[in-house]
Amino acid sequence: MTGVDEVEVVVAHDERATLRVGDVFLKIDSDQARIDVEVEAMGLAPIPTPRVLWRKPPVLALAAVPGTALGRLGEPSPASPAAWAAAGAAVRRLHDAPLPPWPGRSLDELASRLDGECGWLVTNGVLGKDVVTRNREVAEAALRPWQPVFVHGDLQITHVFVDDDVVTGVIDWSEAARGDALFDLAVLTLGHEEHLDDVLAGYGTDADRDVIRGWWSWRSLVAARWLIEHGFDPSQPGCEFDVLKSRM
Repeated sequence: MTGVDEVEVVVAHDERATLRVGDVFLKIDSDQARIDVEVEAMGLAPIPTPRVLWRKPPVLALAAVPGTALGRLGEPSPASPAAWAAAGAAVRRLHDAPLPPWPGRSLDELASRLDGECGWLVTNGVLGKDVVTRNREVAEAALRPWQPVFVHGDLQITHVFVDDDVVTGVIDWSEAARGDALFDLAVLTLGHEEHLDDVLAGYGTDADRDVIRGWWSWRSLVAARWLIEHGFDPSQPGCEFDVLKSRM
């Protein structure tokens, strides 16, 4: 990494930070178990992932993946329908892979987290009670038994890179586990509902859209406090609060 002109702070908060130094990403994480999951998941996933260069706790060094992200939440995606379909096909390969050896969150855990975050949003006046109540009702559709698959667990569009309508890499695997396939599809299309048909075309099968809408609401409700407490703004146009208000 000699001759690098600058260090770019990609993201930084009190749990972890990611720096870019040339073509190398340095992930500094206070939770080594989270890094353990990330490294093992990337080794198991049957789709392109970043190459691990070295690891010296608390730092993990990863090679940059080629291409550009599908887009950003709150902004129109520059990617073509074919690129979104390619993302759907990559997700299907992941979901068809053998399960990782560690479990995911249980249905009871997910329901309990929803209860707690909805209570916090109302008690602190962050969102109107009517918006929270309505989205909690929508989220209930997602909280049902499912057949577990290998999920990425945090499949935001900023984590999927494409080049010439081909997926070149999927990053940030610290939430990978056994889980609901429709959760991954929902997180991928959160705030970009117009691309759900493209993703499902690549995924190769239709899906219960009420469940996907449920996960859109669940994700937006439970993420709000974390985002606010870590310096992010879910009230920006096109982001989590707009997703919740669109269900009204």
